[in-house]
Amino acid sequence: MSTGTIGERYALEDRLGSGGMSTVYRATDRVLERTVAVKVLAEHLSDDEKFVARFRREALAVAKLVHPNIVQVYDTGVDAGRHFIVMEYVEGKSGAQLLQRDGAQRPGTAVEIAAQSCAGLDYAHRQGIIHRDVKPGNLMVIGGPAGGPPDMTVKLADFGIARAAEQTRLTQVGSVVGTAAYLSPEQSRGEEATPGSDVYSLGVVVYQLLTARLPYEGNSLAELAIRRENERPLPPTSYEPDIPEALSAAVLKALENEPEARYEDATALASALRSGLSGIAPPDSEATTRMVGGTTAATRVAAADPRTPTSPQRPVRPRRSPPARAAAPLPRSRAAEPKKSAFSGLMKGIGAIILIAVIAGLIAAAILLATDAGQNTDFGQLIQDTVDQSVDSIRQFIEDNTGSN
Repeated sequence: MSTGTIGERYALEDRLGSGGMSTVYRATDRVLERTVAVKVLAEHLSDDEKFVARFRREALAVAKLVHPNIVQVYDTGVDAGRHFIVMEYVEGKSGAQLLQRDGAQRPGTAVEIAAQSCAGLDYAHRQGIIHRDVKPGNLMVIGGPAGGPPDMTVKLADFGIARAAEQTRLTQVGSVVGTAAYLSPEQSRGEEATPGSDVYSLGVVVYQLLTARLPYEGNSLAELAIRRENERPLPPTSYEPDIPEALSAAVLKALENEPEARYEDATALASALRSGLSGIAPPDSEATTRMVGGTTAATRVAAADPRTPTSPQRPVRPRRSPPARAAAPLPRSRAAEPKKSAFSGLMKGIGAIILIAVIAGLIAAAILLATDAGQNTDFGQLIQDTVDQSVDSIRQFIEDNTGSN
């Protein structure tokens, strides 16, 4: 391999970007005389069989996808120990770059970006492939927004964590790759990704395109986990009044915690977003009820489900005293009730904090296991700080409540 050339065919030029696993270069294919993008696996990972296998699976899986809304893969190989993938070169800006440059997008532009992304996702899903890392940085936008939606083309990039559904399970529980803010709740728990997971992630992207904000924000992994499990996001109309309420409702439905409560597929999401832009809200959704009713108040506490730390309080049915003890002094039984109630509340509070700590730990461990972040001491310290904060919270909670009793 000569300097600046890989595979004896591709002349590497400008670096387009880099991540934990790879670096992407603009290059020239000397055989076909065309500009391409070449993704080169990070050198420190080239000797890691697990990462190399994942990298090669990306090429094999995505090479089967030929769709106008998906970046095409042309070639793959290894040269002097460096594994690479050759892809279509897209001369445009990513969704992340648009947000950084322009902030919130017009509703029509945001919907067009999302709808074209849905077309690419639906095609991939029908081929048995899940993207698993949908985020603004992986949506390449050609033309627009100045040119308007009709002149815009959107291509999904970086199926680096995609896997074919018909293959055997390739990741272990907890092995999740992606940015925490865009991961679906089931991915954060280390569960198998599904088409519904991509629907959720794209819902986060649309929310951000409309508002320039994330539906859930936090200064730490623990705070992000707490908010996602306990709260519902503010409707996009809370930030941008010009957004149609029906469109806001359509976005919120994509962000439901349970996959079965979201849209059945990416095509349904695209249809709901287009209808929402025209003022037609998605049917049979809690989001529709909130938005069509005109409610745009602050974030609400989510209705509890099996994963929510704060479970609903069931009415406590008073115990019936045996006949022989019916004459027991009434003051004693009344005096005992507050202690029992306080103790019960204390235990429930402790259980909630412990569950929150576990959720935050799962997110941190998932990202750590699936990337090379484990080699970053700052990231490791973040995880340790998250655990320490949770332990301190539990200790303080116990001291406050036992001291008051």
